[in-house]
This record gives sequence, structure tokens and C-alpha cells, in this order.
Amino acid sequence: MQTFRQSLAFSLLLLIPLLLASVTPANALAQTEDEIKAQIEAQNGKIQQIEKEIAEYQKTLNVIGTQKQTLQSAIKTLDVSRQQTAAEINLTQNKISSTNLKLEKLSYDIEDTEQLIALDRRTLERSLRDMAEAGDISLIEQVFSTDSLTEAWVAVDDASAINSAMRESVANLSSAKDALTSQQEDVSAKKNDLTNLKGDLSNQKKTLDIAKSEKDKLLTQTKNQESTYQSIIAQKRAQQKAFEEQLSNLENSLKSVGQGAAPVSQTGILAWPFSASFAQSCAGKSGALGNIHCITQYFGNTAFATANAQIYNGAGHNAIDIGMPSGTPVLAALGGTVFGTGNTDSAPGCLSFGKWVVIKHANGLATLYSHLSSIGVSSGQAVTTGQVIGNSGMTGYATGPHLHFGVYVASGIQITTLGAFRGATTPCANAVMPVAPKDAYLNPMSYL
Repeated sequence: MQTFRQSLAFSLLLLIPLLLASVTPANALAQTEDEIKAQIEAQNGKIQQIEKEIAEYQKTLNVIGTQKQTLQSAIKTLDVSRQQTAAEINLTQNKISSTNLKLEKLSYDIEDTEQLIALDRRTLERSLRDMAEAGDISLIEQVFSTDSLTEAWVAVDDASAINSAMRESVANLSSAKDALTSQQEDVSAKKNDLTNLKGDLSNQKKTLDIAKSEKDKLLTQTKNQESTYQSIIAQKRAQQKAFEEQLSNLENSLKSVGQGAAPVSQTGILAWPFSASFAQSCAGKSGALGNIHCITQYFGNTAFATANAQIYNGAGHNAIDIGMPSGTPVLAALGGTVFGTGNTDSAPGCLSFGKWVVIKHANGLATLYSHLSSIGVSSGQAVTTGQVIGNSGMTGYATGPHLHFGVYVASGIQITTLGAFRGATTPCANAVMPVAPKDAYLNPMSYL
């Protein structure tokens, strides 16, 4: 009886440090982990401050956008956009630092968990061996071999205590293993975040370079003279008007897509054509139109389209405009096949789409992305939802950097030159671009 009691007591003593270890942190690493936590909190404070700075730049851009279009306002727009991009670079760098700190903390957490699991296993193995050795005499035999009822109950209590402790230690081991799996998954997610942030940083640096190039180009063209700038703007508007008239005539000559050709509209069919980081930069800083998607002009007879009927030939705006700094990555709104790409600026004097990409989708829609600074895909290429297809800019007719995002009935769109119809002779006659009958144009907001 005494041998069995001693074995049970010894096994119970072995389990005490195991149970304590499951609730007591590793003191050797506590100070280091606390330091990392403090650094993460400090980094988060910096991130919040930079986000406020970026929002202030956006407010400034919104105010400039409501003012008269002058050379100085154009230069200020480019300057503030560059400052905003520089702040976004700083923000991304701080997010990278914060993510690295979180990965470092996770490495300590994983080390703690692995040590706890190892301790759990060793203690359980030892306890099970000792109990197996003591198991040569059954508990019933031990109870009936006692000298008194008190000793019998003590034997039962000892066995019950060790069994309860064993169950708790097994549960702790299972919980520790689950925690380890969760921590390892968190590491994988943080590494993925890190990769995306580094990609954002690369694109933001490219954006900064493009913005500088655009300012230099503007100053070279105008020689920093307001009169020269206004003359250029007037010339661009006249060229844009001629293009819109020619395009409207062409659209009227095209065969209608017919009633019911458009896919049923539904929110979420298309993804927004920008990254999550850009969406985050738009959220919480509503532009002049009061939306959180950086939309500067909606589809249809908008206030701007009505006030400037000559620009759209009285037909209204056939897409949505999303204000974004030059060089911002533009993403495919849905997987599909690149139907065509082009650059209307290659036709001298043609003020139109600039650099553009059209993607046809399996659901009967087609999407247009124009005024790009660069194109990253080619005709016939398969693309996936969210794939980078180019970078935003202000090529073609654009008074500021933005993305012109259009949606069409896929069966109605075609790639051609304006001059292929009725012998048009404007500067855009030889420009290759997407065209469609008027009823093939769809409101992007019906599908986003």
C-alpha cells in the first residue's frame, strides 16, 4: 500500500511544475517581449500620425480641385500629390517596421509555446511510466488491503487527484499545440503582408518619380507662363471636343447591342480597380463628391458633364473617374482576357484615352482602364481579378492624374481607328481605341 501511495504522490509532484508552467510566462524572455510590445505601440502611434498627415494632403487636393484651373493650381496639385506620396512611402516603411516587430514577437511566442509543449510531453511520459509501474497492483486490491476505511479513502482520493491532474495536463498540451498552429499561421500571414507592403513601397517610389517627371514636363511646356498654360488648355479642350463629336458620330453608326444584352446588375460583380492600401488611403477622407473611393466624377449627366457639355458632346460622362496619383497600380476588376491595349497619344494632337487597356470577362462585361502612365499587359493575355495591369497617370485628355474606368456590354465593344468610319479627318482619325454603340455603355457603379 505504501509503495502505491508513494508512486501516486511522486507522479502528482511531477505534474505540479507542468501545471504551473502552463500559466506562468518565461521570465527570461519577458523583458525582451515587453520591449518589442512597446516598440510596436510606438510604431502604431507613428502610423496614425502619418495617416492624419496624408488625410490633410487629400483635403488640400480637394480644395484645389474646386478652384479655377490655372498653372499655379496645376503645379500645386502636382506638388501636394508628391508630398502625399512621400508621406505614403513613410507610412509603408513604418508598416514594414511594425510587421517585422510583430514577426519578432511571434518568434518569441512560438519559442515559449514549443518549450511548454516539450515540458508537457516529458512530464506526461514520466508520470505515465510511474503509474504503469504502480499499476501492477490494482486500486481495488489496494483499497481492500488497507487497515482502515480512512486509508482506503486516501488511496481513492490519491488516484482521483492524479487522474484529474493528468486530464488537465493533456488538455493543456492540446491547447498549446493549437496555439502553436495559430502562431505559425499568423507568421505566414505577416510574411505575406510584408511582401505586399514591399510591393506597395516599390510602386509608391515609382509614383514619386512619375509625379516629378509630370511637373518638369508641365514647366517645360508652359515655360512657367500662365498665358501659355491657358493657351494649351484651350487647345486641348478644342481637340477633345473634336474627338467627342467624331466618337459620337461613330457610336451612332454602330449597331445597337439590343435590349437585355447587358448582364444583370449586382453589387460586387466587379472589384474596385485599386489595391487595398489605396482603398485604405481613400477611406475616411471623403473627396469633394463625398465618397470614400476617391471618385472625382460619376457616370452619366454629372454636374461637370452638364456644365461642360462640349467636352462630352452633350452625351454625359461614359465612365467613372477615380483620382489617384500618377504611378498608382491599376488592377483588373475581374478575371478575363485582354481584348486590346493602345495609346491614343501616338496620334499627334489626339486628346482622348491616352494609354488604355480593355479586358473582356466571361460574364458578358468588358472593362476599360485609361489615362494610364504605363501598361503592364498585352492583347490576348489572360488576367486574374486584382492583377496589376498598369499604372495610373494623366495621358490623353486629363487635367490631373486619374483613372477613367468604364464598363461595357462585351458584345458591343470593338477596337478600331476612328478614321475607319466615314473617313474622319481629325487628329484622332488614326488613333486605335475602343468604341461601342451608346447602349453598350454601362454604369460601373451598378456592378462594383
